[in-house]
Amino acid sequence: MNYLRPDLLRALARDHALGTMTGGARRRFDRLLREQPQARAALAGWHAVLAPLAAEVPAVQPREAVWQRLEQRLFAGPAAQARGAQPASRSWWPRWLGVPAGALAGALIASVALQQNPGWIGHEAVQEALPPSYVGLLSDATGKPAVLASSRRHGRTLTVKMLQPVEPPAGSVARLWALPRDGSAPVALGAVPARGSATIALPDTSERLFFTVERLAVSFEPGTAGGGPTQPYVVSGPCVKLW
Repeated sequence: MNYLRPDLLRALARDHALGTMTGGARRRFDRLLREQPQARAALAGWHAVLAPLAAEVPAVQPREAVWQRLEQRLFAGPAAQARGAQPASRSWWPRWLGVPAGALAGALIASVALQQNPGWIGHEAVQEALPPSYVGLLSDATGKPAVLASSRRHGRTLTVKMLQPVEPPAGSVARLWALPRDGSAPVALGAVPARGSATIALPDTSERLFFTVERLAVSFEPGTAGGGPTQPYVVSGPCVKLW
């Protein structure tokens, strides 16, 4: 398989940056990052535009036991680990701990790559690596990412990936809304699945639907309800331009 084919490379870099690439696929792409500047440039480009989404996700404070295991594995020698010794300070840990682990790892790779080889990411390389799209990352009340939505700039479909289950009550539907920045009425985009992925047909091009949209949100609406949302939003998040 030609992993450097532009459309495939864009898709792989996107999944790596979002933290949705796992297992053997992630190991293969990590190897590609070490060997191919094109892959590193594609990943760096995605992180450059996805960073604002991470900034919208509130940081989550880990449990004390998580801190202890991390510090022992990273800084304590075998003898110290056996005794349960711990370093005194946690000032080394990034403030942006709330960023999903995959995105954090990808951001670190991109940052190091750019510091060592700043010429990799010229204007043309970034444009080639990033298909013009609208992207939304919706989080629940605790700040945990729940829904990823994306659509090509002039496309007429919206791809929705559920990052965690969003289960509506019996007789209700999880309905996705586009929220214009001027505070005008939300625009109904369609129903989203409780889990997995789905493709929603849009009534117009993404450019016309999302050009003035600042956020996306999901509410649990009665199955027969029409018009605007009648229930509180259960997940919501920013909608940004990817170009």
